[in-house]
Amino acid sequence: MNAWSHSRRRFLARFAAIGATAATADWFFSPGAFAQELMRTPAQTEGPFYPDKLPLDTDNDLLIVNEKLTPAVGEITHLTGRVLDARGEPIRNAAVEIWQCDSAGVYLHTRDMARKQRDTNFQGFGRSITNPSGEYYFRTIKPVPYPGRTPHIHVMVKLQGKPSLTTQLYVKDHPGNERDGVYRGLRDAKARDSLTVDFSPLKGSKIGELKAKFDVVLGVTPADA
Repeated sequence: MNAWSHSRRRFLARFAAIGATAATADWFFSPGAFAQELMRTPAQTEGPFYPDKLPLDTDNDLLIVNEKLTPAVGEITHLTGRVLDARGEPIRNAAVEIWQCDSAGVYLHTRDMARKQRDTNFQGFGRSITNPSGEYYFRTIKPVPYPGRTPHIHVMVKLQGKPSLTTQLYVKDHPGNERDGVYRGLRDAKARDSLTVDFSPLKGSKIGELKAKFDVVLGVTPADA
């Protein structure tokens, strides 16, 4: 078994039982996260490049496609968060989907792949199901800019198989944010802040991995979910 295949198996096994271990991971969820009043996550445009054909591999590790030997190019990022209802209660079994361009700015979409060569080692799309604490997890790359857009990751949350929210998350302090029409379209500063995420070094990583945390607050009640 090759090193990346072994690493992938360990990764998937580790996070299969994430609900039992998340509380012990000092980078997974920061204490006092709910000291402030919860704000419903604002919706954002889906954009033109939701995959027109989903890949065979749709798990939450976007760095390795199936059992390939070569990982995707980019800054490894551990993206975590919780899906909460309007009262701040966790929502279990929510499907969180993300999609983003690769390190060269190309999406997993036939209309975009025609422009230039895509990194075929990058999955481009992933799905994570929330555990009883509402937690989700992805291993992906830090988003990069492409012509006309600041770096971002698209996020869609589905409840019982139906889309409940589509939005985008952005990189904190990236200079392109203030020139991005979609980002600036949010006139409310608190709304923008709720979509702006800190990509910071992962403590103890010897290969320069990053961590990012993005909570999603839905405008639903427990009965709705």
